Amino acid sequence: MTIEPTLLFQFSARDGQPRVAHFANGELRPSADPVTAYALASKAVAEGDLLEDVIGTIVWDAPRTLDDFVSTETLLPPITHPDPAHLFGTGTGLTHLGSASARNKMHAAGAEETDSMRMFRWGIEGGRPDGDGPGVQPEWFYKGTGHSVVAPGANLVSPSFALDGGEEPELAGIYLIGRDGTPWRLGFALANEFSDHVTEKQNYLLLAHSKLRQFSFGPALRIGKAPEDIRGVSRILRDGVEIWSKPFLTGAANMSHSLENLEHHHFKYEIFRQPGDVHVHMFGTATLSCVDGVICQDADVFEIGASGFGPPLRNGLAIAPPAAANRRVSVKSL
Repeated sequence: MTIEPTLLFQFSARDGQPRVAHFANGELRPSADPVTAYALASKAVAEGDLLEDVIGTIVWDAPRTLDDFVSTETLLPPITHPDPAHLFGTGTGLTHLGSASARNKMHAAGAEETDSMRMFRWGIEGGRPDGDGPGVQPEWFYKGTGHSVVAPGANLVSPSFALDGGEEPELAGIYLIGRDGTPWRLGFALANEFSDHVTEKQNYLLLAHSKLRQFSFGPALRIGKAPEDIRGVSRILRDGVEIWSKPFLTGAANMSHSLENLEHHHFKYEIFRQPGDVHVHMFGTATLSCVDGVICQDADVFEIGASGFGPPLRNGLAIAPPAAANRRVSVKSL
């Protein structure tokens, strides 16, 4: 018997106020009153309740079909922070079985073992430690704050100085930090860890620059545990026609590191355990269209979907116009 997951959406109502919608047992119900996922999660953490129990106390409007809801409402990310500066987008790379292959194609150095292959091998050998101790640490990257988050359905903007703007399908863990600094996992969501792969390909030391781009996640938060084996499809549409698609695998069964090990190596830093902060931590990918020679263009549409996570995450690509006279940023002195 297949157990349907519980999904939580966040959307902007006709009055402009954020509300949530709950999908369970094949039925979707929007909240009758304004409420945010952040408020619900904060209440659950403060009172020591399950998020699903707190959601059960909400007054709901009449049920709707999932398709009607998604096609007619203005979807928001499944969780936001009242102060976007207190939401952090981060992630890990070279964590999936086969993920080193794509990276190695970008950073091959003859017969010599690349840093990418070395990091991947370390994960295979020590990313799933026995007992309670930590395993080997993964590659880590920073995307930005909540100001970098793009809602489902909105455009991911590639800045004028970028050399590329391409998709990366991800599984993301969603976390809220409790008053005592304890990270609480609310659930999981699909994510598009939008990156500049041409910049990264120039030199691996430019990886940090290539990651400082917008990202999107959702449209649903899957409450509770994620399946061990997650199978999805990443697609690119151009003028409504599919120009590329490829299956991707994620979840613990397809990873070289355990989720617990990846979580430890993110939250071991005290700066990431500040009360009230939200973290969207992406666990890596092994499927990239750029590896197959795809060059994304303005107005392309990215679609990332996987069974058990609700509707696919769709975002358009918008390439920002060149900065005025292509001048450098000027810093003023006080």
